[in-house]
Amino acid sequence: MLYSDKVMDHFRNPRNMGTIDDADGIGEVGNAKCGDIMKMYLKIDRGIITDVKFNTFGCGSAIATSSMATEMIKGKSVKEALMLSNKAVVEALDGLPAQKIHCSVLAEEAVKAAIDNYYEKNPESFREDLFRLEDDEDSCSSGCGGCSGCGGF
Repeated sequence: MLYSDKVMDHFRNPRNMGTIDDADGIGEVGNAKCGDIMKMYLKIDRGIITDVKFNTFGCGSAIATSSMATEMIKGKSVKEALMLSNKAVVEALDGLPAQKIHCSVLAEEAVKAAIDNYYEKNPESFREDLFRLEDDEDSCSSGCGGCSGCGGF
């Protein structure tokens, strides 16, 4: 199993590892088959992710994908973070072995779970962000204006 230099770098020198005590959103996901567990912490100010941290219990690929995902969403809007895909994480790491792709899926799911938790705690922000999404013609093909699984609310 060969790993890219980026995967090895993010595994050996993970970015944004840790916790945020007063996090605005926390998401935890896991994979029962491999035992990987990821926990993401978000600090959000006016719709922008100002800080993000993670704790991951898992293999090198799980740590690397968590680290890369945090790098990709830090400083971005919540809307942009919701569009993060596991494919984008894999591409940013210059690839992963096929049997480790599930780690990138966990990273995507952890980010989205943390955002869901933020919206549960701050329903007014959900409505504000939804209106911002509706103003963006490129946000979604369903016509509702958002692609975060909102059900068209």
